[in-house]
Amino acid sequence: MKKAIIAMSGGVDSSVAAFIMKEKGYHIIGVTMKLYDNEDIGMDTEKTCCSLSDIEDARSVCYSLGALYYVFNFKADFKNKIIDDFVSTYENGGTPNPCIRCNRYLKFEKLMHRMFELQYDYVVTGHYARIEKQGDRYILKKAVDLTKDQSYVLYNLTQEQLKHVRFPLGEMNKTEVRKIAEENGFINADKRDSQDICFVPNGKYAEFIEEHTGKTYPEGEFVDTNGNVLGKHKGIIRYTIGQRKGLGLALPCPMYVKEKNLKENKVVLCLNDELFSKELVANDFNWVSIEEPNQPIRCKARIRYNQKEQPATAEVLSDGKVKVTFDEGQRAVCKGQAVVLYDRDIVLGGGTIL
Repeated sequence: MKKAIIAMSGGVDSSVAAFIMKEKGYHIIGVTMKLYDNEDIGMDTEKTCCSLSDIEDARSVCYSLGALYYVFNFKADFKNKIIDDFVSTYENGGTPNPCIRCNRYLKFEKLMHRMFELQYDYVVTGHYARIEKQGDRYILKKAVDLTKDQSYVLYNLTQEQLKHVRFPLGEMNKTEVRKIAEENGFINADKRDSQDICFVPNGKYAEFIEEHTGKTYPEGEFVDTNGNVLGKHKGIIRYTIGQRKGLGLALPCPMYVKEKNLKENKVVLCLNDELFSKELVANDFNWVSIEEPNQPIRCKARIRYNQKEQPATAEVLSDGKVKVTFDEGQRAVCKGQAVVLYDRDIVLGGGTIL
């Protein structure tokens, strides 16, 4: 009998993933990754991932399925790989994507290492995506339900990992998933989906960074693209590329954050049409479904989670970085975010925007 570790967040998706694998005849155990304590992130609420209520929800589902349940302590790895990088990226003028790093370093590296130690066959998650075998290669594909597709945050998967990962929800839609949970009396059948970064559930990133580092970030100047001073900003970590709201300025027309000058502690504002660019370069690139191409390829590319893919040409540079040239200018390309390349519903690869 094949054996699977189910990564369980306490939510309905991972719970139904566990149910499906059990129904398919797998021996399953449920696992929740303990990533932080609430006091570590300055929160005293239960409304966070890794809360006691999430653990109890996951445990309840496992009990109803007759499966053993464990909590693995990955707090040190989460701090080193996710939280510290989140802070560093903001301090260096970027906009991080901690969910992508968590998938890479925790779910599909740390947890898979534990899977091999326990001599299990698969790591299973509630992600909405698909894996297919084509010839000698595993292919990562979008979910059937495009409104829930999570392939964008999974581009770092390797061929070896794809061999040992299962996404049971890839062929399903959310309505079907909730129906299965309700029919089986799962305690979390109506639990709402998590929307925020788990360790900053109130969305106040700057406050979290200041609490985590013990630093204060000095005020500086807002300037336009000609260097004219427009006012004072409240610390460079509080702003992201493309931002308009929350600037605290009375301006004659809408202006947006174009760039952050770290050396001079200035935030550069511009008009909306000045936010567009046709080229970007990404590093730390992973070609997931294809071998690294030796010539430019036509594809579609996405530079943020909810964006529709845009026609582009991708080219591997001599240093391994990837240059992506869009047919049309893209608004507010953010350093630190991911660019992910697609061929129809196949994920070709992705990397971090420089």
